[in-house]
Amino acid sequence: MAKQHELREKGLRLTPQRELVLQAVRELGHATPEEVAEKVRSTHPGINLSTVYRNLETLENVGLVLHTHLGHGGATYHAAEELTHLHLVCSVCGSIGDAPIDTAANFVNTLADDYGFKTDVTHFAIYGTCQKCSK
Repeated sequence: MAKQHELREKGLRLTPQRELVLQAVRELGHATPEEVAEKVRSTHPGINLSTVYRNLETLENVGLVLHTHLGHGGATYHAAEELTHLHLVCSVCGSIGDAPIDTAANFVNTLADDYGFKTDVTHFAIYGTCQKCSK
């Protein structure tokens, strides 16, 4: 569960909906708003999808959750404290893997040094073929 101080430090009131949405995001790892809503509804059936969307937006605005685009669909959300990995999406089987964010350090540094471009590699997916599908 979200800690009261955690939300209050961000200037938010602790509401049951915020607490449930944040808990669901943390438990699911990478999840669409629909998956978050399904998880929340498993214990609190009265919460609707629009409430989940509003709370995801609020939690993202204060830095507790982040979104990433892992495919052609909508955004996928994860807890901000998980900002330590790259998202690797297999174009063959659709699996989503992680790699340490430091793996992209040379790429990010080259773009910054040579082009003055600061890259946020946590916001997008890297597509390719996973080890299993490569065999």
